[in-house]
Amino acid sequence: MKFTPALIAVAAGLTFSASAAVAETWDMPMAYAATNYHSEHGVMFADKVKEYTDGKLEITVHAGGSLFGGADIKRAIQTGQAPIGERIMSAHANEEPLLNWDNQPFLATTYEDSAKLWEAAKDTVNETLADMNLLALYTCPWPGQGFYFKNEVASGADVKGMKLRSYNAATATVIESLGGTPVQIEAAELTQALATGVADGFISSGSTGYDRKVWEHLSHYYKVNAWLPRNYVMVNKGMWESLDSDVQAGLQKAADETGASCTAKSEELANWYFEQLEENGMTVTDAGPEFLAELKEIGATMQADWLSQVGDKGQAILDAYQK
Repeated sequence: MKFTPALIAVAAGLTFSASAAVAETWDMPMAYAATNYHSEHGVMFADKVKEYTDGKLEITVHAGGSLFGGADIKRAIQTGQAPIGERIMSAHANEEPLLNWDNQPFLATTYEDSAKLWEAAKDTVNETLADMNLLALYTCPWPGQGFYFKNEVASGADVKGMKLRSYNAATATVIESLGGTPVQIEAAELTQALATGVADGFISSGSTGYDRKVWEHLSHYYKVNAWLPRNYVMVNKGMWESLDSDVQAGLQKAADETGASCTAKSEELANWYFEQLEENGMTVTDAGPEFLAELKEIGATMQADWLSQVGDKGQAILDAYQK
Protein backbone atom coordinates (compact mmCIF):
# COMPACT_ATOMS: atom_id res chain seq x y z
CA MET A 1 0.00 0.00 0.00
CA LYS A 2 1.32 3.40 -0.95
CA PHE A 3 1.14 6.00 1.84
CA THR A 4 0.25 9.29 0.18
CA PRO A 5 0.34 12.59 2.09
CA ALA A 6 -3.45 12.52 2.18
CA LEU A 7 -3.53 9.08 3.79
CA ILE A 8 -0.89 10.10 6.30
CA ALA A 9 -2.98 13.15 7.22
CA VAL A 10 -6.08 11.00 7.67
CA ALA A 11 -4.15 8.53 9.84
CA ALA A 12 -2.79 11.36 11.96
CA GLY A 13 -6.29 12.75 12.37
CA LEU A 14 -7.63 9.38 13.47
CA THR A 15 -4.83 9.05 16.00
CA PHE A 16 -5.59 12.50 17.39
CA SER A 17 -9.30 11.70 17.61
CA ALA A 18 -8.59 8.47 19.45
CA SER A 19 -6.37 10.32 21.93
CA ALA A 20 -8.98 13.04 22.41
CA ALA A 21 -11.64 10.42 23.06
CA VAL A 22 -9.58 9.08 25.96
CA ALA A 23 -9.51 12.50 27.66
CA GLU A 24 -11.94 12.86 30.55
CA THR A 25 -13.52 16.15 31.68
CA TRP A 26 -14.56 16.80 35.27
CA ASP A 27 -16.69 19.67 36.57
CA MET A 28 -15.40 21.20 39.81
CA PRO A 29 -17.91 23.26 41.84
CA MET A 30 -16.46 25.77 44.30
CA ALA A 31 -18.38 27.88 46.83
CA TYR A 32 -16.44 31.15 46.80
CA ALA A 33 -16.12 34.06 44.39
CA ALA A 34 -13.94 33.62 41.31
CA THR A 35 -11.64 36.38 42.59
CA ASN A 36 -11.07 34.68 45.95
CA TYR A 37 -7.65 33.04 46.28
CA HIS A 38 -9.23 29.63 46.92
CA SER A 39 -11.07 29.78 43.60
CA GLU A 40 -8.04 31.20 41.79
CA HIS A 41 -6.05 28.25 43.05
CA GLY A 42 -8.79 25.94 41.85
CA VAL A 43 -8.08 27.23 38.34
CA MET A 44 -4.35 26.78 38.92
CA PHE A 45 -5.02 23.23 40.05
CA ALA A 46 -7.05 22.51 36.91
CA ASP A 47 -4.23 23.81 34.70
CA LYS A 48 -1.70 21.64 36.51
CA VAL A 49 -3.92 18.57 36.24
CA LYS A 50 -4.15 18.97 32.48
CA GLU A 51 -0.38 19.36 32.24
CA TYR A 52 0.58 16.54 34.62
CA THR A 53 -1.87 14.04 33.13
CA ASP A 54 -0.82 14.87 29.55
CA GLY A 55 -4.36 16.01 28.83
CA LYS A 56 -5.97 12.73 29.90
CA LEU A 57 -7.96 14.60 32.54
CA GLU A 58 -9.31 18.14 32.26
CA ILE A 59 -11.13 20.02 35.01
CA THR A 60 -13.61 22.87 34.54
CA VAL A 61 -13.93 25.12 37.59
CA HIS A 62 -17.34 26.58 38.52
CA ALA A 63 -16.76 29.25 41.19
CA GLY A 64 -19.19 31.19 43.35
CA GLY A 65 -21.66 28.37 43.89
CA SER A 66 -22.64 28.62 40.22
CA LEU A 67 -22.94 24.86 39.64
CA PHE A 68 -23.95 23.73 43.14
CA GLY A 69 -24.52 25.94 46.17
CA GLY A 70 -21.92 25.62 48.91
CA ALA A 71 -24.18 23.51 51.10
CA ASP A 72 -24.80 21.08 48.22
CA ILE A 73 -21.26 20.53 46.97
CA LYS A 74 -20.26 17.66 49.23
CA ARG A 75 -23.46 15.71 48.56
CA ALA A 76 -23.05 16.26 44.81
CA ILE A 77 -19.57 14.74 44.92
CA GLN A 78 -20.55 11.86 47.20
CA THR A 79 -23.33 10.87 44.81
CA GLY A 80 -21.31 11.36 41.62
CA GLN A 81 -23.22 14.39 40.32
CA ALA A 82 -19.80 16.05 40.20
CA PRO A 83 -16.49 14.16 40.46
CA ILE A 84 -14.56 16.83 42.37
CA GLY A 85 -15.17 20.06 44.26
CA GLU A 86 -14.23 22.31 47.15
CA ARG A 87 -15.91 23.15 50.44
CA ILE A 88 -14.89 24.29 53.92
CA MET A 89 -14.34 21.01 55.75
CA SER A 90 -15.90 21.99 59.07
CA ALA A 91 -19.22 22.69 57.35
CA HIS A 92 -19.72 18.91 57.57
CA ALA A 93 -19.09 18.64 61.32
CA ASN A 94 -22.79 18.20 62.07
CA GLU A 95 -22.63 14.99 60.06
CA GLU A 96 -19.23 13.89 61.37
CA PRO A 97 -17.82 15.77 64.40
CA LEU A 98 -14.25 14.69 63.64
CA LEU A 99 -14.30 17.12 60.70
CA ASN A 100 -14.29 19.95 63.23
CA TRP A 101 -10.63 19.15 63.97
CA ASP A 102 -9.45 22.53 62.60
CA ASN A 103 -12.02 24.67 64.45
CA GLN A 104 -10.85 24.16 68.01
CA PRO A 105 -10.52 27.74 69.31
CA PHE A 106 -7.00 28.89 70.14
CA LEU A 107 -5.43 25.48 69.45
CA ALA A 108 -3.56 26.35 66.23
CA THR A 109 -3.49 30.10 65.66
CA THR A 110 -0.52 30.48 63.27
CA TYR A 111 0.07 29.15 59.78
CA GLU A 112 2.93 27.02 61.07
CA ASP A 113 0.76 25.46 63.75
CA SER A 114 -2.14 25.03 61.31
CA ALA A 115 0.15 23.03 59.02
CA LYS A 116 1.30 20.87 61.96
CA LEU A 117 -2.30 20.24 62.95
CA TRP A 118 -3.23 19.14 59.42
CA GLU A 119 -0.25 16.76 59.33
CA ALA A 120 -1.45 15.27 62.60
CA ALA A 121 -5.05 14.98 61.40
CA LYS A 122 -4.96 14.14 57.70
CA ASP A 123 -4.73 10.33 57.87
CA THR A 124 -7.60 10.11 60.34
CA VAL A 125 -9.58 12.67 58.37
CA ASN A 126 -9.18 10.72 55.14
CA GLU A 127 -10.23 7.50 56.89
CA THR A 128 -13.39 9.30 57.93
CA LEU A 129 -13.95 10.78 54.47
CA ALA A 130 -13.49 7.36 52.86
CA ASP A 131 -16.62 6.21 54.69
CA MET A 132 -18.41 9.06 52.89
CA ASN A 133 -17.05 7.99 49.49
CA LEU A 134 -14.65 10.95 49.51
CA LEU A 135 -10.91 11.63 49.43
CA ALA A 136 -9.22 14.94 50.30
CA LEU A 137 -6.70 15.84 47.60
CA TYR A 138 -5.48 19.05 49.22
CA THR A 139 -6.46 21.56 51.87
CA CYS A 140 -5.88 25.30 52.16
CA PRO A 141 -6.42 27.49 55.24
CA TRP A 142 -8.30 30.73 55.60
CA PRO A 143 -6.63 33.47 57.62
CA GLY A 144 -7.41 33.56 61.35
CA GLN A 145 -11.04 34.10 62.32
CA GLY A 146 -12.36 37.28 63.94
CA PHE A 147 -15.61 39.20 64.39
CA TYR A 148 -17.45 41.71 62.20
CA PHE A 149 -19.97 44.05 63.85
CA LYS A 150 -22.04 47.14 63.14
CA ASN A 151 -20.90 48.80 66.36
CA GLU A 152 -18.09 48.77 68.90
CA VAL A 153 -18.00 45.63 71.05
CA ALA A 154 -16.09 45.40 74.34
CA SER A 155 -17.45 42.13 75.74
CA GLY A 156 -19.91 39.34 75.18
CA ALA A 157 -22.62 41.47 76.81
CA ASP A 158 -22.55 43.69 73.71
CA VAL A 159 -23.25 40.68 71.48
CA LYS A 160 -26.39 39.48 73.27
CA GLY A 161 -29.41 39.45 71.00
CA MET A 162 -27.43 39.91 67.78
CA LYS A 163 -28.11 37.79 64.71
CA LEU A 164 -24.73 36.63 63.46
CA ARG A 165 -23.98 34.62 60.36
CA SER A 166 -22.51 31.18 61.07
CA TYR A 167 -20.85 28.88 58.56
CA ASN A 168 -20.41 25.74 60.66
CA ALA A 169 -21.12 24.16 64.03
CA ALA A 170 -18.17 25.87 65.72
CA THR A 171 -19.23 29.40 64.78
CA ALA A 172 -22.81 28.62 65.79
CA THR A 173 -21.60 27.43 69.20
CA VAL A 174 -19.51 30.55 69.78
CA ILE A 175 -22.43 32.81 68.82
CA GLU A 176 -24.88 30.97 71.06
CA SER A 177 -22.38 31.02 73.94
CA LEU A 178 -22.17 34.81 73.62
CA GLY A 179 -25.95 35.12 73.72
CA GLY A 180 -26.42 35.77 70.02
CA THR A 181 -28.50 33.95 67.42
CA PRO A 182 -26.61 32.03 64.71
CA VAL A 183 -27.99 32.31 61.18
CA GLN A 184 -26.69 29.83 58.59
CA ILE A 185 -25.75 31.88 55.51
CA GLU A 186 -23.52 30.94 52.58
CA ALA A 187 -20.76 33.40 51.68
CA ALA A 188 -22.39 34.12 48.31
CA GLU A 189 -25.55 35.30 50.14
CA LEU A 190 -23.82 37.31 52.87
CA THR A 191 -24.03 40.78 51.30
CA GLN A 192 -27.79 40.52 50.85
CA ALA A 193 -28.23 39.16 54.38
CA LEU A 194 -26.39 42.15 55.84
CA ALA A 195 -28.29 44.61 53.65
CA THR A 196 -31.69 43.22 54.62
CA GLY A 197 -31.03 42.78 58.34
CA VAL A 198 -31.00 38.99 58.27
CA ALA A 199 -27.59 39.21 59.95
CA ASP A 200 -26.00 41.93 62.12
CA GLY A 201 -22.47 40.62 61.76
CA PHE A 202 -20.44 37.43 61.50
CA ILE A 203 -17.32 35.47 62.37
CA SER A 204 -14.79 35.06 59.57
CA SER A 205 -11.43 36.17 58.23
CA GLY A 206 -10.50 39.41 56.53
CA SER A 207 -10.90 37.58 53.23
CA THR A 208 -14.68 37.21 53.46
CA GLY A 209 -15.13 40.83 54.48
CA TYR A 210 -13.05 42.02 51.56
CA ASP A 211 -14.73 39.72 49.03
CA ARG A 212 -18.23 40.79 50.11
CA LYS A 213 -17.40 44.52 50.61
CA VAL A 214 -18.95 44.41 54.05
CA TRP A 215 -17.80 47.96 54.86
CA GLU A 216 -21.01 49.00 53.09
CA HIS A 217 -22.95 47.59 56.08
CA LEU A 218 -20.53 47.04 58.99
CA SER A 219 -18.04 49.26 60.80
CA HIS A 220 -15.81 47.14 63.08
CA TYR A 221 -13.56 44.11 62.69
CA TYR A 222 -12.02 42.52 65.80
CA LYS A 223 -8.94 40.36 65.34
CA VAL A 224 -9.19 37.19 67.39
CA ASN A 225 -7.32 34.64 65.28
CA ALA A 226 -9.31 31.93 67.00
CA TRP A 227 -8.59 29.27 64.37
CA LEU A 228 -7.57 28.89 60.72
CA PRO A 229 -10.32 26.78 59.11
CA ARG A 230 -9.44 24.80 56.02
CA ASN A 231 -11.15 24.37 52.71
CA TYR A 232 -10.54 21.03 51.05
CA VAL A 233 -10.68 19.84 47.48
CA MET A 234 -12.45 16.50 47.64
CA VAL A 235 -12.85 13.85 44.97
CA ASN A 236 -15.43 11.09 44.67
CA LYS A 237 -13.56 8.01 45.94
CA GLY A 238 -15.01 5.73 43.27
CA MET A 239 -14.04 8.16 40.51
CA TRP A 240 -10.52 8.41 41.96
CA GLU A 241 -10.14 4.64 42.06
CA SER A 242 -11.32 4.35 38.46
CA LEU A 243 -8.41 6.48 37.21
CA ASP A 244 -5.27 4.94 35.76
CA SER A 245 -2.33 5.07 38.15
CA ASP A 246 -0.45 7.61 36.03
CA VAL A 247 -3.48 9.94 36.02
CA GLN A 248 -3.82 9.54 39.79
CA ALA A 249 -0.16 10.45 40.18
CA GLY A 250 -0.56 13.55 38.01
CA LEU A 251 -3.68 14.59 39.87
CA GLN A 252 -1.99 14.20 43.25
CA LYS A 253 1.11 16.07 42.12
CA ALA A 254 -1.09 18.96 41.00
CA ALA A 255 -2.92 18.83 44.33
CA ASP A 256 0.26 18.87 46.43
CA GLU A 257 1.68 21.85 44.56
CA THR A 258 -1.58 23.77 44.60
CA GLY A 259 -2.16 23.19 48.31
CA ALA A 260 1.29 24.57 49.13
CA SER A 261 0.80 27.59 46.87
CA CYS A 262 -2.67 28.30 48.24
CA THR A 263 -1.44 28.18 51.83
CA ALA A 264 1.39 30.59 51.03
CA LYS A 265 -1.08 32.95 49.34
CA SER A 266 -3.40 32.87 52.35
CA GLU A 267 -0.54 33.88 54.65
CA GLU A 268 0.57 36.59 52.23
CA LEU A 269 -2.93 38.10 52.08
CA ALA A 270 -3.84 37.92 55.78
CA ASN A 271 -2.67 41.40 56.77
CA TRP A 272 -3.43 42.85 53.33
CA TYR A 273 -7.12 42.10 53.87
CA PHE A 274 -7.04 44.12 57.10
CA GLU A 275 -5.44 47.02 55.25
CA GLN A 276 -8.20 46.91 52.65
CA LEU A 277 -10.92 46.92 55.31
CA GLU A 278 -9.30 49.97 56.94
CA GLU A 279 -8.89 51.78 53.62
CA ASN A 280 -12.61 51.35 53.10
CA GLY A 281 -13.49 52.94 56.42
CA MET A 282 -13.69 50.03 58.87
CA THR A 283 -12.11 50.07 62.31
CA VAL A 284 -9.77 47.06 62.55
CA THR A 285 -8.40 46.28 65.98
CA ASP A 286 -7.52 43.45 68.35
CA ALA A 287 -10.34 42.14 70.50
CA GLY A 288 -10.29 43.71 73.97
CA PRO A 289 -9.02 41.73 76.98
CA GLU A 290 -12.49 41.09 78.46
CA PHE A 291 -13.94 39.87 75.16
CA LEU A 292 -10.86 37.74 74.43
CA ALA A 293 -10.95 36.14 77.88
CA GLU A 294 -14.61 35.21 77.37
CA LEU A 295 -13.81 33.70 73.99
CA LYS A 296 -10.95 31.61 75.40
CA GLU A 297 -13.24 30.26 78.11
CA ILE A 298 -15.79 29.32 75.45
CA GLY A 299 -13.00 27.72 73.40
CA ALA A 300 -11.87 25.49 76.26
CA THR A 301 -15.43 24.25 76.72
CA MET A 302 -15.78 23.62 72.98
CA GLN A 303 -12.61 21.53 72.83
CA ALA A 304 -13.73 19.41 75.79
CA ASP A 305 -17.13 18.89 74.15
CA TRP A 306 -15.46 17.93 70.86
CA LEU A 307 -13.27 15.35 72.53
CA SER A 308 -16.29 13.86 74.27
CA GLN A 309 -17.90 13.43 70.82
CA VAL A 310 -14.95 12.03 68.87
CA GLY A 311 -13.16 10.10 71.61
CA ASP A 312 -9.80 8.43 71.00
CA LYS A 313 -9.49 9.56 67.37
CA GLY A 314 -9.70 13.20 68.35
CA GLN A 315 -7.35 12.75 71.28
CA ALA A 316 -4.84 11.02 69.01
CA ILE A 317 -4.91 14.04 66.68
CA LEU A 318 -4.26 16.42 69.57
CA ASP A 319 -1.51 14.21 70.99
CA ALA A 320 0.26 13.99 67.63
CA TYR A 321 -0.03 17.76 67.15
CA GLN A 322 1.27 18.59 70.61
CA LYS A 323 4.36 16.34 70.40
